[in-house]
Amino acid sequence: MDRDAMLRRVAETGRPWDVVVIGGGATGLGAAVDAAARGYDTLLVEQSDFAKGTSSRSTKLVHGGVRYLKSGDIGLVLEALRERGTLMRNAPHLVRNLSFVVPAYVWWEGPFYGAGLKLYDLLAGEMGLGPSRRLDIAATLKAIPTLEREGLRGGVVYQDGQFDDARLATTLLLTFADLGGCALNYMPVEGLGRAGERVNGVVARDLESGQAHTIAARAVINATGVYCDALRRLDDPAAVPVVAPSQGTHIVLDRAFQPGASAIMVPHTDDGRVLFAVPWHGRVVVGTTDTPVTDTPLEPRPLDEEIDFLLEHAARYLTRDPRRADILSCFAGLRPLVRSGAAATAGLSRDHAVFVAPSGLVTITGGKWTTYRSMGEDAVDRAAAAGGLEPRPSRTRTLPLHGHGPAVRRPEPWDVYGTDASALRRLAREEPALAGPLHPRLPYLAVQVVWAARREMARTIEDVLARRTRALLLDARASLEAAPGVADIMARELGRDATWRDRQVAAYAALVEGYLPPFH
Repeated sequence: MDRDAMLRRVAETGRPWDVVVIGGGATGLGAAVDAAARGYDTLLVEQSDFAKGTSSRSTKLVHGGVRYLKSGDIGLVLEALRERGTLMRNAPHLVRNLSFVVPAYVWWEGPFYGAGLKLYDLLAGEMGLGPSRRLDIAATLKAIPTLEREGLRGGVVYQDGQFDDARLATTLLLTFADLGGCALNYMPVEGLGRAGERVNGVVARDLESGQAHTIAARAVINATGVYCDALRRLDDPAAVPVVAPSQGTHIVLDRAFQPGASAIMVPHTDDGRVLFAVPWHGRVVVGTTDTPVTDTPLEPRPLDEEIDFLLEHAARYLTRDPRRADILSCFAGLRPLVRSGAAATAGLSRDHAVFVAPSGLVTITGGKWTTYRSMGEDAVDRAAAAGGLEPRPSRTRTLPLHGHGPAVRRPEPWDVYGTDASALRRLAREEPALAGPLHPRLPYLAVQVVWAARREMARTIEDVLARRTRALLLDARASLEAAPGVADIMARELGRDATWRDRQVAAYAALVEGYLPPFH
């Protein structure tokens, strides 16, 4: 993908787009792919980089939502299980089956959780990934060798899905381009166009050139997550808020803390949440929290108390107690939970909602990564009706995503590229200097930086180290040490000068500070 070519297309388009999608996270990308797959002429604009916010900061799970069984939200579980199966079929290079062990330390926990997970199996039906089963003490420790032994009575194992969230976002972006869509990052919307009482487009500014673009559209979809209310107020200053933001924080530890191939799932923490310790890219991701917040910065910071909470709960279940000095990276994301009468955000629905304003502006919010496809379908259905577009059915349920191919498990770093992996290998052979590692502690090669700049619309070293690769999350310090070399490659690829390079490295150093906890 060529950003300059995309920008020229926006400048030269002399007629209204069928659909303009605002927001380049999971929801916006899902809606854009759905619209383009129906044959609608579609533009997506994102204020920063694709998946910059919540959509790159998840627990890395494609799951039905075991915890929602307790609240009786069977409909949400069914939808998520159905979408989990769809995603595993459409993107086998990005989603895989993972075993989850629920440890039991009280006599009733094994039978109780076992019964609940049998219901989970039943709801999954033919989309199931394998039956859950009870484990004795020996089998539980074989699956999780570093699990706390004192008082252990066994456990229950079940199957769910795992993925790389930011790589799925990039794959959706590439799929959108394959379908003829036009996408631009670093293109914030500053205003809405109007014809009488109707919204008929957007005013967006290219942050690289500073130029504003007035863009006409028959339908506009607001898919901006925790920022959706701010955009709704551009349409109607009196709009009542529909989102209650919640912060979820994760910590990343060395794989030595949990060397087994399975994840740990703790069904009930002190604040009533589910806690996961998940093996991912050679590390262990522990999360998450659920903290109501009022501020919604583009770069949220984990709170001290959230980090303490995760360390305390991890220590309860692991033989080696993690400390702050063991944290390789910590990150926070903001959930756009749909408002209700619940007092705590842990009690708010994870389902999505679609709102159509009298002006025709369509807002979609809530939901989660697993259901991104059905959310996109719902948003486009409503947008097509609001914009008077020719009705066309959604095609995304059976649409293979970019890179889809034979279910061949490729080793890192090639696994997330699917069928594009052969092109990366060929590029590395043609330019041997690109075959070297970015850093001894990271599973990435220099060729991936070049690929990100040429094919995946990466514009900064943060784009490369945080989202096109996951270096920032896997080891924040190592990613900082790799930053100057990445900046050199990016400067060559993008035609930037030494001043740009130095500013990029300085900006990235400031960013990394937020991913390393204070030590006390």
